[in-house]
Amino acid sequence: METPPHPFAFRDFRFYWAARFTSTIAQLAMVIVIGWQVYDIARHQGTSIRDASLLLGWIGAAQFAPLLLLTPITGWTADRLDRRWIARSTCLLELFCAAALGWLNWRHATTLPSLFAVAALLGVARAFAGPALGALAPNLVPPAALPTAIAFSAISWQAGAVVGPALGGYLYALRPWVPYTTSTGLFAICLLSLTMVRPIRRSAISGSTHPLAQMVDGLRYVRRNRLVLGAISLDLFAVLLGGATAMLPVYARDYLHVDSFGLGDLRAAPAVGSACMALLLSIRPLKQNVGVKMLFAVALFGLATAGFGLSPWTSWPMAVALVCLAVLGAADMVSVYVRQSLIQLWTPDDMRGRVGAVSGLFISGSNELGEAESGFLAALIGPVAAVVAGGVGAMLVALAWSRWFPELRRARTFDPPERSDIDFLEEKAA
Repeated sequence: METPPHPFAFRDFRFYWAARFTSTIAQLAMVIVIGWQVYDIARHQGTSIRDASLLLGWIGAAQFAPLLLLTPITGWTADRLDRRWIARSTCLLELFCAAALGWLNWRHATTLPSLFAVAALLGVARAFAGPALGALAPNLVPPAALPTAIAFSAISWQAGAVVGPALGGYLYALRPWVPYTTSTGLFAICLLSLTMVRPIRRSAISGSTHPLAQMVDGLRYVRRNRLVLGAISLDLFAVLLGGATAMLPVYARDYLHVDSFGLGDLRAAPAVGSACMALLLSIRPLKQNVGVKMLFAVALFGLATAGFGLSPWTSWPMAVALVCLAVLGAADMVSVYVRQSLIQLWTPDDMRGRVGAVSGLFISGSNELGEAESGFLAALIGPVAAVVAGGVGAMLVALAWSRWFPELRRARTFDPPERSDIDFLEEKAA
């Protein structure tokens, strides 16, 4: 069998990879500092731990609300408009957000309302960027190289996720405005990289021609394709319940008793685990029993989350917390790798933007909405109980999905059947 070409053999993919890497560093450097500032400002104002945790929940909700409202539009635009220009426009909006917070911090004028406003704008940017960038990658490499391209795209995200949070925490310790100005420069590099991606050939949208009907087509496709629906919803509910990262400012400040440097280490630990796993998957891709391995990875994700929740009461709390977070990230990477490969290879190109928008809604629901859920639950039962309960819930979700979606258990490889077979399965599900 002929070895498929490496994704980096293609010029446009190299620029795409650089854009994702730099934007991820910038985004997560900002996100970690925004969360820290919200919690720190609230605590300095005399707010209790539970009430300050509630504010972290509202920050997650502020980022999720735009995605929830805009998903039908963002998926349609990714399939109708030039995906490169959508990505460039969102990068420009993020650059503005970073510059605005940098200026406010330099002027010592940062307030909770300003942080919430920027969080909402970042949610808008991510709502449009996710479907556009996700649908763009398969256009830059041939299908044979797509699983490896997904792995290397994940590496760019995970490597950025290692550098970004740590960089944000370390730079914030120098001056509060430094991480935001650094993010501004990184977004500028991202924008330059995206301008270097050349025009690509696009598949015409089939089916309905009315915009609203085309939006519904994307939702209908996900609903009828049970393998895609199961893969997307598994991530939603597992990470929704196991959103431990939302509580990192709480754990850093009030349980593990570390400063913003320690917070950066905690936030980078899941990404270290994810990056190591992504590198391993790029060298030795999964080929057999991919569905079962995804379910097992989600269960391990839940177990590691619960372990992190209990880490302050161990003999080496910081070390245990870092190890649990790294395992959590590695397990999540396996789930991401399998899910994205299945979705991209089982979805026709003219549907990828709309299906990517639905997937983005579920993924953000598992991240931003998961952060909101963790914050709200922490305010109700306490941060530790919320994290442990979320980890147990993620394990139960993996068990439930293995029974409710047998298509996931039966997924042996990433190779989809013939298009006619997929149509038959969709008609049977409908």
